[in-house]
Amino acid sequence: MTFPKFSGTAQSFHAELKKRISDYFKDAGKAPTGNFQLYFKAIFLVVAYLAVYIHLIFFTPATWLALTECVVLGGLTAAIGFNVMHDGMHGSFSKYKWVNTMAGLSLNFLGANNFMWKTKHNIIHHTYTNIEGLDDDIEAKPLLRLCDTQKYYKIHRFQHWYFWAAYSLLYIWWVFVTDYKKYFLKRIGSVPLKPMSVGDHISFWGFKLLHAFLFVALPIYAVGFTPWLIGFLVFGLFAGFVLSIVFQLAHTVEHTHFPHPDVESNKMEDEWAIHQLKTTANFATRNKVISWLVGGLNFQVEHHLFPKVSHVHYPAISKIIKKACEDFGITYIEYPKMRLALASHVSHLRNLSRK
Repeated sequence: MTFPKFSGTAQSFHAELKKRISDYFKDAGKAPTGNFQLYFKAIFLVVAYLAVYIHLIFFTPATWLALTECVVLGGLTAAIGFNVMHDGMHGSFSKYKWVNTMAGLSLNFLGANNFMWKTKHNIIHHTYTNIEGLDDDIEAKPLLRLCDTQKYYKIHRFQHWYFWAAYSLLYIWWVFVTDYKKYFLKRIGSVPLKPMSVGDHISFWGFKLLHAFLFVALPIYAVGFTPWLIGFLVFGLFAGFVLSIVFQLAHTVEHTHFPHPDVESNKMEDEWAIHQLKTTANFATRNKVISWLVGGLNFQVEHHLFPKVSHVHYPAISKIIKKACEDFGITYIEYPKMRLALASHVSHLRNLSRK
């Protein structure tokens, strides 16, 4: 397939932005990768995850506590994905490649697959953000219509009411359906996957079997089918909702754009960095609790412009990026509160619920 090309300019905003960020790290004497603060958080999240899992499976708590722990386990799954896996897969968790690889492999332990993620997220989503037909992250048919060029179905009339239920399906659908769909079709949406090595195939099936043993077979053996099914649904649906809503608040709100290339030239209107600013939004960046839990992904603008910079640096570099946007007359999309971003997302869904 033919991929669209981004426009070039004589005075590149992206080049100036990279210079300013590079100067910041040089002057501050800091590496753009993670630090002790990130490593401590990673250890805390992983230990908490293992502790909750072990208590659920081997100590069988009372029903009310078990259900609470299933919710907590779902939240920890999302938090490890945001804080550990995400930085690792982008190579920003550590300056050591093997550490990044190990951090990225946490995705496989959580049930998904790092090979598929690299193509879907690192390459497609980060390059062609919000471009319908390429960015698989805005593809949720037939349940949801996330941009105005997508086909309209009658069910979309109610999408601003049932979206939370659809989002909750993400984790379970991802782990048990879409990874296999990508594997056998050898493509993500319309984008073909690069050939998988023998090691990639072994990793895919090995971790899928491990996850099935740890989260299906062993729990059923330990607590029985019905308790497992209820617990797994509570765990998986909560993880899915958290993972989904963080992404949606960053890309599918009223002020973000959904550009498409020129039909004749196949060129995008803007250069890549400006495209990222038009298609991405920040939310609740002053809320330290939210920032800690979501791995800085409420600073989504900073992440999209500098994915190889660890999220621990986003609050600092956001000031530099805002100033550059001001100097170049470029809009920097930000919602000061999470509830405002959520309201904007619901409004976006409501606007698209009409044919």
